Formats: sequence, structure tokens, C-alpha cells
Amino acid sequence: MLKKRSSSSGSTQKTLAMIKPDGMSGNYTNRIKNVILESGFRIVKETIVQLDEDTAASFYAEHSAKSFFSSLIKYIASGPVLVMVLEKENAVADWRDLIGPTDAHKAKVTHPHSIRAMCGLDSEKNCIHGSDSTQSAQREISFFFKEVSAGAAVTEHDEL
Repeated sequence: MLKKRSSSSGSTQKTLAMIKPDGMSGNYTNRIKNVILESGFRIVKETIVQLDEDTAASFYAEHSAKSFFSSLIKYIASGPVLVMVLEKENAVADWRDLIGPTDAHKAKVTHPHSIRAMCGLDSEKNCIHGSDSTQSAQREISFFFKEVSAGAAVTEHDEL
């Protein structure tokens, strides 16, 4: 399959953001959404979903060989999540910057104003998920929102 790559820097991108169960149960949703909007992102689409373990495993399939996979899946399936498509110039990199390091303990020290520093507990219960590349953003957006194009490549459709 041939893919078109966007070569223009500074073009508008979309990325996926997910407030994980600890962020939802800790009443951080409005604070996180305010930080998102204040940082220049536009929330294009959002939905609250309760993932079962099979769906969570499909979403995090790239981590299936890692030691934390089973624990991650149980955690993600433990409560509702808020999934959002965010849009702005350089959305993927800017979102990764805004959420901070995966380990919330490290985030509190090195990125004290990040979302994970604000509401994360550790490297698993870190409150928020963010796409780590434009390719991941495309896949993750289409996982939850089939009708939304990430814009940087030809839309791929999963075959079940």
C-alpha cells in the first residue's frame, strides 16, 4: 500500500488524546480539557467509552510483547475513558510535550506543568494517553472515530 506523506512543516495535524480511568475517576476531565484548549488545541471530536479487555488489547496491540501489557489492559478496561481528537499545528509533538513523560513521578520533577504531573500517579496510572507519532495518531483516531481522517496519509481501514 502506498502512503502519501505530508512534507509541509507547520501544517494542521490531528492527534488522539485519551483520559484514562484514573483521570476520569479523579475528576480531572474539566481541568485537562481547559489545559488542552488553553494550549491552542481544538477538540474536533470526543466520546466516553468503556473498553472491554479485548478492545483495549486491540488498541494497545503494539505493546503486547511487553511485560506491562496485561496490567495495562486490566487498568484501561477498569473504567470509562474519554477519547478526543485534537487538532492544531504540530499536534502530535505538542500534545506529547503537554502530557509529559510516561512516568508521572518523573513528570512531576522534569515537567511540573504537564498533565501527567498534574494528575498522574506512576508510569501506568499516568492519567492520559497520547499518540506517539503521526502514524500512531492515524491508526488510533480511526480505531475510535472511523469517520475522522487524521489528514496526513491515505485513510486505512481495518479489516475484521
